[in-house]
Amino acid sequence: MFYVERGRIMTVRAFVLIQTEIEVAKTADVVAALKKLRSEVQSVDRVTGPYDTIVVIEVDTMDKIDTVIEKIHAVAGVHRTVTCVAI
Repeated sequence: MFYVERGRIMTVRAFVLIQTEIEVAKTADVVAALKKLRSEVQSVDRVTGPYDTIVVIEVDTMDKIDTVIEKIHAVAGVHRTVTCVAI
């Protein structure tokens, strides 16, 4: 699924809010592991508040969003995620 805006192809963008398990892995270790997903992940930032990290994903289909989320869930120390797809 591509989105077209004013003659250009748009990608699907999602923001993934991540809570980490402090006992299993430090947030810095989770961030380092997430940064290795360079082809799908546009940015990884540590943040304050109820979540520890925000990841920005840009891919060309919603199916690929699911694939990236599965990779994020596989990272040691990721406890919970909330995914917000940009509309």
